[in-house]
Amino acid sequence: MPEVMAYPPTRRRTETFSYLPQLTPEKVAKQVAYIIARGWNPAIEHTEPEKSFSNYWYLWKLPFFGTQSVEQVLSELEACHRANPGHHVRLIGYDNFAQSQGLAFVVYRAGGR
Repeated sequence: MPEVMAYPPTRRRTETFSYLPQLTPEKVAKQVAYIIARGWNPAIEHTEPEKSFSNYWYLWKLPFFGTQSVEQVLSELEACHRANPGHHVRLIGYDNFAQSQGLAFVVYRAGGR
């Protein structure tokens, strides 16, 4: 009987973009611009790494209803990361029409970008 080999341990994945290389600041800015261009409302959430698979993350301020400023959202992402260095920080684009999340991904991971 052939020997069964175990897969090597891998990093836990959260959200869609976690399977891709880490987004650069320029690519994060493009995603924020995409959210705004679609008319969605950006929001920022954060949580401890051990709770990252929970449905409930902490909301950082209120969603940015009607914002047209990519820089404002990027500065709030950075502020959330500085205030919660041991947390994952994710960006969400809320779609008012579909009443759901149109986009969500982790921008900062605990212990690294």
